[in-house]
Amino acid sequence: AKKWINIRKSYGNFYKVPRSQTKLTVMLEKLEMNYDGRPHSGLDDSKNIARIAVRMLQDGCELRVNERMHAGQLMTVSSSAPLEGAPAPQMPRYRN
Repeated sequence: AKKWINIRKSYGNFYKVPRSQTKLTVMLEKLEMNYDGRPHSGLDDSKNIARIAVRMLQDGCELRVNERMHAGQLMTVSSSAPLEGAPAPQMPRYRN
């Protein structure tokens, strides 16, 4: 992956909170959500981050790519950059 959405940055910018309030457990707590699963489990952390992203979308956030790698360096992507995303899913086409 060369581009991604850093949910911590998006959360902090959208809800106007300092970085100290963007830890996973704090974000869930502020959104009145419980942590599901085992802490520090990669799969469970990912599921909880996805739940936060869904909630942010429901609250009106437009999630945008905000970080990327360029020549081995972590770069911040401007929030004024055009929206990026995957194309809409297509139904599979079957050959006769």
